[in-house]
Amino acid sequence: MAKVSVLGLYGDANYAAEAGDALQGVGLTNEDYDFLTGAPYPEGAFGERHSSHRLYVFPFVGALCGLTAGILLTSMTQMAYPLVTGGKPILSLPPMAIVTYEGTMLGAILFTVLGIIFESRLPKPKLGLYDDRITQGYIGVIVTCEESQVSQVEQALTQAGAVDVKRGEAD
Repeated sequence: MAKVSVLGLYGDANYAAEAGDALQGVGLTNEDYDFLTGAPYPEGAFGERHSSHRLYVFPFVGALCGLTAGILLTSMTQMAYPLVTGGKPILSLPPMAIVTYEGTMLGAILFTVLGIIFESRLPKPKLGLYDDRITQGYIGVIVTCEESQVSQVEQALTQAGAVDVKRGEAD
């Protein structure tokens, strides 16, 4: 069966939270609907699922990659051009430490930016069902369901106090 998107618009956060409860009563899970707001609300304000992220992994992996690149760059450069000065060792740690530190920080920063883009699910070329009134203070509840459930979902959204209900195709 084909998936259909349904968008309900609410003027009050309490009605949007009631819509989430009504959708669970219809038989939908937390993964089937999401809340769209133009203003920040605390996490869980609408009774939605706790979203987990793995953003902390990206800087750690980036730091390891930068550290490895810094060590390889400095040690291979010193080994490629072995210049013995006054009997000192070819691999000198103090100059290596500076380049290695900078490589570690650069890797952590670059991977953090990539992690933010990845965890934010950007870029999203196809926006899907949306209404401009969400940016004006309305709260949208977007539901992805089967075609057979559309009438039940629209009824549940309307009974929860929706100002407007729109239907569209799912991504």
